Amino acid sequence: MQIYLPKADLPKPDNLYFRPPTARIPSYKPMVIPPSDLEAPEDVKQESTEQVEQPKLQIPVLDIQMPLPEPAVVITAVTTAVVAVATTSITSSLFEPIKKKVQKFLQKKVDKWKKNRAESGSTTQ
Repeated sequence: MQIYLPKADLPKPDNLYFRPPTARIPSYKPMVIPPSDLEAPEDVKQESTEQVEQPKLQIPVLDIQMPLPEPAVVITAVTTAVVAVATTSITSSLFEPIKKKVQKFLQKKVDKWKKNRAESGSTTQ
């Protein structure tokens, strides 16, 4: 009787290729911080940094000034409102028939349960 043992085929040592590990060294760009006493040269004019005033809406009857939002904010709000109204309108029209069928089905079950309860209650009394 002979026992068969599986044999592993390993590669010859001279065919092995070993590449030593490498490491990535983190690098960064140095941040230059100007000195605190830095001033512009004498021949350079300094630009004025005036802030633009936000437009306001004058309401004459109440004598109130309301700031107007930026156009990007208005566009976002209007888009969101339109999508919300459209989604609600479409889903309500799609789910209305389903809702009615479910209500009818449940009402029939409740009526049947009440009828069975009334019949079983009247026979025991």
